[in-house]
Amino acid sequence: MVSQLAPRTMRRSRSLAVDLVDTLQARIKDGTYTTGTRMPTEAEIMVEHGVSRTVVREAVSRLQQARLVVTQHGIGSFVSESLPEEQGFRIDPVDVETVVDIVNVLELRVSLETESAGLAASRRNLRQLAEMQNAIAEFEKCAATGTDTLEADFRFHLSIAEATQNPHFFELMRHLGTTVIPRARVNSPQLAKEDKSAYLDRVNREHKTIYDAIERQDPDSARASMRVHLTNSRERLRRFAEAS
Repeated sequence: MVSQLAPRTMRRSRSLAVDLVDTLQARIKDGTYTTGTRMPTEAEIMVEHGVSRTVVREAVSRLQQARLVVTQHGIGSFVSESLPEEQGFRIDPVDVETVVDIVNVLELRVSLETESAGLAASRRNLRQLAEMQNAIAEFEKCAATGTDTLEADFRFHLSIAEATQNPHFFELMRHLGTTVIPRARVNSPQLAKEDKSAYLDRVNREHKTIYDAIERQDPDSARASMRVHLTNSRERLRRFAEAS
């Protein structure tokens, strides 16, 4: 039993949707599907690749997240007029497929954002503090009304990266985007065995603790608070991956 489960612990098989994304993405980037032109219909893709409509829709959704495709409801999907520029380093939505992938990205974020919080505590200005406060307030509002908190969550972390006054922290975080927030990919409250509202309240309380340390210009506490915030998520996901 152990030998059978071990490979799955390391990495699950790539889904049909991700395989299809790879194919369609390659055709967009090599010019087979040129910018502004209409993509094949769902039915045409299903026939050519032998996949279900659900797989096609998931693949198109991932291409939309990667800003390669735009969809006009009732008309069809089109290759984006302005494709995102190639970056020296980038994690695309299509690269974050399994729980193990998310854990790997969280390990990167722990290293990056722990130091980011410390630098922000030393260098932040009043405008950046206000942006952090606005993101926390927006998160709380979205959680209370049942709307998506991802954008507010990401804005909080991005504003900390900006407050480092080091453009490389900001650019790297901006390129990572909301995709690397775990609940964009998995049901984080369920993994934490918490009610969703309680889970989101705890996440935002952790945000407030980080903000308080940055506001009072305490780099050590800011680093510690950010590490706790991200490590909590990483360990929950790691335990889930090991048990899967």
